[in-house]
Amino acid sequence: MLLSLARALAQLSEAAWRTYTHPASAAGSLEPNSEGWRREREREAFDEVVDAITKPHLPSGGMMMVSYSRLVESANRIGRALHDIDDPDLTQAVRGEVATELAAVESAELGDLTARAQQAVLLSREDASPVQVTAADHLLDQDPFGPVELFSAIDPTAAAVAAAHWLAAAAEVAADASGQDPTMVVRAADDIEALPHETPTLVLGLIDDGASPHEAVTGLVRHAMHITDGLLPDPTALREQLDDLEETVAEYTGEDEPDLENIALRLTPLDPKRPARDLLEDLLTGIHGCWLIHSEYEDLDEEDLDLDDDGEWDDEQAEQRQRAGRERFAQLVREAAAQHRDRLI
Repeated sequence: MLLSLARALAQLSEAAWRTYTHPASAAGSLEPNSEGWRREREREAFDEVVDAITKPHLPSGGMMMVSYSRLVESANRIGRALHDIDDPDLTQAVRGEVATELAAVESAELGDLTARAQQAVLLSREDASPVQVTAADHLLDQDPFGPVELFSAIDPTAAAVAAAHWLAAAAEVAADASGQDPTMVVRAADDIEALPHETPTLVLGLIDDGASPHEAVTGLVRHAMHITDGLLPDPTALREQLDDLEETVAEYTGEDEPDLENIALRLTPLDPKRPARDLLEDLLTGIHGCWLIHSEYEDLDEEDLDLDDDGEWDDEQAEQRQRAGRERFAQLVREAAAQHRDRLI
């Protein structure tokens, strides 16, 4: 019975947090029987959880009522396990634990990731809290390269929205210094240092085409989450990918109808197990790539740094020059981000 109770508690926690990672606001339509409508009903079921634990559906006449709601049915399973164990102290403790878990979800929805709600930093969410986006923006203003607090205190989707805004600002600074297209500077940086440039380049292209950082990030994260759920969110786009792949392979092999049997096609550029954090990591790496490009072209005042007899930098001078370059780049990015702040809000 204790194992059944533990399993039911885990199922309830998963169902509760799914209402956070898959909010009704990200589903579009709230029309009856739509996906958004079903998500909204599941979130409203929070109010039924305690009653389901206290007075669960029990077998009667060889039959038992089962709820369509994953959350409520998990609560019923908890209640049935507690009914069989028949320990009032355990029942009271479990009810308190469940209440705390549901309160943590509610806090995360409001953008408060303190206490137990901090577990949200490990989850990918289809939408981004404005409160969390603002908090991430403040952190990036302090350190445009990305402080560790982005990963420990901020919802990763919201952090990625802010990071996309700062990446666009960094790309603008790098482009001004190098004369390159802002959407291609991270790809160019890959020639200096190996970088995961595909996703940052994709995000820069989306923003350049008119998407907001919020639209670009949540669209990519939502697409990856749908694939994780076993859904194919855009069959038309997949068909186009397959056609492009076939054309590329045909051009490479010289065959009119190439064999694609042993060729894999990525359905999402993100890690489907952790799409939001993967995207955040790539966007911050993209900012680093913009600095690499900027450092190749910037002209620093080097009069205060004396070269040695061979006209070379010693280690300390090289490190000092690098620090000065990073600080100058960071300040230019802050100015660019502030100038275009309207795209983040």
